[in-house]
Amino acid sequence: MDKSLITAGGKIICLQCKANSKRSGGQCKKPALKNKLVCEFHGGRSTGPKTVEGKARISKVHLVHGRETLQMRTERQAMSVRLRHLEDIMHVLDITTGGRWRGAKPIGYKPIRTLDEVKQFVLDNPLHLAKASREEGEN
Repeated sequence: MDKSLITAGGKIICLQCKANSKRSGGQCKKPALKNKLVCEFHGGRSTGPKTVEGKARISKVHLVHGRETLQMRTERQAMSVRLRHLEDIMHVLDITTGGRWRGAKPIGYKPIRTLDEVKQFVLDNPLHLAKASREEGEN
């Protein structure tokens, strides 16, 4: 629930600053700036970084969330694209007739619709079983 403050003798109604005090732990008592959630003391006047270095620093900080990093995100993205391609191949080869995955398509996904595209995918992406059989043949 948003707390409102009445200022200027009841003429102005505004939101209360959402920031919490480090010292007391309570919510700030000042009014938030117009179209902002915090007062000027807690960063309401900030417009974010302007230089390339500042934007890169902020971007780097936001790339790690918990245990997830940019590398983990790109690996998951690549696996999602691969799964979508395998689903397309199953439909082209009439292995399945069920529905397809719903939702947003992963970045880099290009649908496979023809048998020629299936052949090209198989040539570009050898399956794990093919790799394992080649390794066994070498031994």
